[in-house]
Amino acid sequence: MFGFGPATRIYVAAGSTDMRKGFNGLYGLVRDRLECDPTSGHVFLFTNARRNRLKLVVYDGSGLWVCAKKVSIPRQSRGLYDVSRSKRLERGR
Repeated sequence: MFGFGPATRIYVAAGSTDMRKGFNGLYGLVRDRLECDPTSGHVFLFTNARRNRLKLVVYDGSGLWVCAKKVSIPRQSRGLYDVSRSKRLERGR
């Protein structure tokens, strides 16, 4: 479990990211695409085109963490989802 302080920022990369990228690839995206310092301690979030896979990158002072999550969303559902809680939201809200 991670504990983030109140000064920790969460950066969400716009667009889709190739989820085959590992430590070096995501480190490069943070540095080049987001123009941030990967060792800043801030959180960087990447998603794939279908928005059903997430990768989180964070430096904890001793090394780089890369965490992955696959979100299960039913294909037939047409509502919007809050992927942080996998909870269905009503469209237009």
